[in-house]
Amino acid sequence: QVQLVESGGGLVQAGGSLRLSCAASGLTFSNYAMVWFRQAPEKEREFVAAISWSGSRTYYADSVKGRFTITRDNAKNMMSLQMNSLKPEDTAVYYCSAFLGAVWDSRDPNGVKYWGIGTLVTVSS
Repeated sequence: QVQLVESGGGLVQAGGSLRLSCAASGLTFSNYAMVWFRQAPEKEREFVAAISWSGSRTYYADSVKGRFTITRDNAKNMMSLQMNSLKPEDTAVYYCSAFLGAVWDSRDPNGVKYWGIGTLVTVSS
């Protein structure tokens, strides 16, 4: 049984930092690119960041580029998202997901095979 479990969400003031983690089990972690999405209240889910299976390639939404950093540790089946200079518009539920393939491909809507249940990040102004 595949499980993706996010942690690290919480309440932070604007300008602050949070580090999200995703623990994966039940899958061959290195077979998957890993992806963070988020969904703000009354908005559609959106892409945040992705990392290739090896960690050598990373991808970011323009809205978070330069502020967020995605990393992974294949030995521990873990992925992380370091979020700095947080803004109120970063408030959302953040989801960890596993994309079947070496690298993230936004053109493949069926590539994301597994999802976590999400962790809430609230940024106060």
